[in-house]
Amino acid sequence: MPASGYALFETAIGSCGIAWGDDGICGLQLPEASVDAAVRRLERRFLNATRAEPPPAVRCVIDAVVRLTGGEPVDLSQVPLDLAGVPDFHRRVYDIALTIQPGETLTYGEIARRIGEPHAAQAVGQALGRNPFPIVVPCHRVLAAGGRTGGFSANGGVETKLRLLTIERARTASGPTLFDDDPAFCLATRTEGSRR
Repeated sequence: MPASGYALFETAIGSCGIAWGDDGICGLQLPEASVDAAVRRLERRFLNATRAEPPPAVRCVIDAVVRLTGGEPVDLSQVPLDLAGVPDFHRRVYDIALTIQPGETLTYGEIARRIGEPHAAQAVGQALGRNPFPIVVPCHRVLAAGGRTGGFSANGGVETKLRLLTIERARTASGPTLFDDDPAFCLATRTEGSRR
């Protein structure tokens, strides 16, 4: 994807990267082990891009990503993405992923069914593993069957995925959690407290 510029920016999960061109955002990058590693990766991905001050439209995307990783339920589905060179199957997967709101999740199989290819869960996972727009196209919100995390190709792997899901307060399993507003749990807690 042709990009004219790139920048690094700080978030609650570390230094992220963004690249842009005339047709929108060309790519995002989750934190690397170091700033130098992040710059090297961005320069490999976007050969002709130069490190630059983001224009106002890109600055708006950066601010939204910073707010999202800080715990605000920001909808990034309208961010203009440069999809040149992205295969059609991947685009269809990304279109569905863009509908997953903060705090929600889908499975690879659910996305496969929604794009009309119910046996393509593995191909969905591969498309998300090549996602050039992590966080904006929220591949971290896609889980394996039964609430298992599945893979995550960014630096930090599944730990990074779980960190993002935790920030977004997403449920990764179907059973109740300690923090659910479960009347039985609340009643038991009140009863225990009244006995002390």
